[in-house]
Amino acid sequence: MEKRILGLDPGLAIVGFGAIAWSQSQGKVQDTTVKMLDFGVIRTSADMEMSQRLCTLFDDLHTLMDDLQPDLVAIEKLFFYRMANTIVVAQARGVLMLVLGQRKLPYVEFAPPQIKQALTNYGKADKAEVQDAVMRELDLDELPRPDDAADALAVALTASFQL
Repeated sequence: MEKRILGLDPGLAIVGFGAIAWSQSQGKVQDTTVKMLDFGVIRTSADMEMSQRLCTLFDDLHTLMDDLQPDLVAIEKLFFYRMANTIVVAQARGVLMLVLGQRKLPYVEFAPPQIKQALTNYGKADKAEVQDAVMRELDLDELPRPDDAADALAVALTASFQL
């Protein structure tokens, strides 16, 4: 059995995405593999009007879904205490949720401490520890850049641990 999991790190200026393939040998729960399929970012320019930025996210997210054909989407939850721009990120996240709803795609959400706990066994791990875990779990020689894409892969991996 194989599942494609798309991790998303929401933002208005940058939405990070990371796609992985999770597979399990037939009848063997412990025999699972995870491999990276793709990663990157969707960018919008601060020079654009808000409505245009949201339209860009909408269109690009649909294209991403067409290209990657995920079975499950994992999204990082907003963490209010650390974000000065929570409202604009929430608007971008709303577009993301709309696209998922239109496509009837199942999704799971994780708060940053849940992602850190899943990858490092410590809910207050720093960014470098999470990035090291992403590289280790996906058997990568170097970290995907930019950080938003690596963060999205961490979200996807967190979902894969729950399958």
